[in-house]
Amino acid sequence: MQALDAQAALLPYALALFGVALPIFAWASSFAPDRVWTSGSLLIFALNWAAFYAVIDALKRSPPLNQHARSRARIHILGGLLWAGAVAQIAAIGVNAGPAREGMEMLAVGGAAACIFFSAPYLPALLIVGPAACAAPLIGLYTDEAARPMARLALGALALIMALSLIFNRLLRRQFALAAEREQLTEDRARSLRQAEILARSKSDLIATLSHEIRNGLTGVTHVLAAATASSGRSGPSREQMAAALTSARDLIEALNATLDTELAETGRLSIGRQAFDASLMLREVAASYRAQAAAKGLELTVHVDENLETVGAAIGDPARCQQILANLIANAIKYTVRGRIEVRAEPLGQGHMRLEVADTGPGLTPEEIELAFQPFKRVARTGAGVSGAGLGLSLSRRLAQLMDGEVSAESALGVGSCFRFDLPFDPQAVAAGAPTAAEDIPGGSTSISTTLRGLRILAVDDNALGVAMLRAVLEQLGHQVLHAADGKRALELTQVCDVDLVIMAARLPQMDGPELVRALRTGAGAVAKTPIITLIDGDADEARACLLAGADQILRRPVTVSSVARAIAAAQQTDRPAVRGVKRVG
Repeated sequence: MQALDAQAALLPYALALFGVALPIFAWASSFAPDRVWTSGSLLIFALNWAAFYAVIDALKRSPPLNQHARSRARIHILGGLLWAGAVAQIAAIGVNAGPAREGMEMLAVGGAAACIFFSAPYLPALLIVGPAACAAPLIGLYTDEAARPMARLALGALALIMALSLIFNRLLRRQFALAAEREQLTEDRARSLRQAEILARSKSDLIATLSHEIRNGLTGVTHVLAAATASSGRSGPSREQMAAALTSARDLIEALNATLDTELAETGRLSIGRQAFDASLMLREVAASYRAQAAAKGLELTVHVDENLETVGAAIGDPARCQQILANLIANAIKYTVRGRIEVRAEPLGQGHMRLEVADTGPGLTPEEIELAFQPFKRVARTGAGVSGAGLGLSLSRRLAQLMDGEVSAESALGVGSCFRFDLPFDPQAVAAGAPTAAEDIPGGSTSISTTLRGLRILAVDDNALGVAMLRAVLEQLGHQVLHAADGKRALELTQVCDVDLVIMAARLPQMDGPELVRALRTGAGAVAKTPIITLIDGDADEARACLLAGADQILRRPVTVSSVARAIAAAQQTDRPAVRGVKRVG
């Protein structure tokens, strides 16, 4: 493309050369026997120049065509052949020019040299136009016996010009390569600056949003705790106050989880699984967990599943992330709908996809507001006043869907309601692996889950006192006994002197990190080498991958809940290991 631009830049000089050669051509053609043909040839030559210049000018004015290298190359080569044709016409006139024959032929040789020079920037044009322009004048000189010495001189001159033009073309190509590299570096630098600006704005929005959400959530919890611990108070906090504090805490956790997932997705470190699962069962379970919340607002929540999804096929994706997306869409519908109903639907789409829909009778959104709602940290002011949220749910849902080859979209009408769609891959031949095996609870949903394993002796390894207290409360609620170690060395010592059925450990530990402790347990002597291990992470995909490679059985993301811990323990116990001591099967 740069070669074609350089060739086009030489056009003004070609026109100047034409202006200098015109008087010489007029003088020499005066000796020709047929002056009408000579004048016509001059006119044709001028028209050729005008046509080519007009085409090049049109290319400059048409950016799409100007950027199409192949089309431009064809036009340049055809234009060069027009030059060569004009040179051949001059050489043909010179054959019958009498005393001016040699002068006319040398004028044609000069024209051929000009064609070579002006074709030099573009190698294909040089190799095609150059020989075509040289052929006619050389033939005209060699057919005249008296002009043979001049013909040999012209051949040498044209060969030298051709060689110099090839060298010139090589130098130009090197310059073009350097220019292209410089442009690429400039473009990369500009792209990096744009990304840095976007990142800076994202961090600013993140800090502003989280500061607001954290302040509100912690303020509510602090007030209730202050009322509960006040020494002078005659009564503890009311049920309404406790419910408000719990809601604030859940909103805060939801905002932090969404922020963490968003950051991991943007950096490409978000772990996404891919397996066949029963989407209709997942839809019913998620909807059931929100039914009480909808009823509390006087909303009707209904579920409709296409019968074709009930019998054949399975959705393909990450069950936990699909559950997260659907839960977010239903939670938003309940949050923003004041009265009416919410419908959750599932239907096949064909072409390897299925659709989950959440339709509500809320206030509705304009197309501009829908676009704004899918942007990170952006909220629609008209509908979001007085409603908690970080503005990350929809943007994160769309990003998660894209990572699973799906899509989240929406349509809405003001005063009528909104319909949010989640399209995900579907295989009619696949067999679902069973119920969704998410390692997280649905925010705001039920946390009750029946476990099949009770009475385990579990070693909890974590140096965070609050985290250990929460984990101990969850494990004891599930009926397990808990031992605690604050670091990896103490954990190894306990496994040598105590019988341990399962280990739940943090990925980051003092003195010995998580993967190192997992490897030490796996290479230890006795039954501890086959003890199931669950690793607690804060959402870092690299940490999870390192622990799994070291030999961990399951990954559990903080903050832990009763259902997430129960699922992780059940999954860890399903590994191919000898029976565990102290296991009591129920049911």
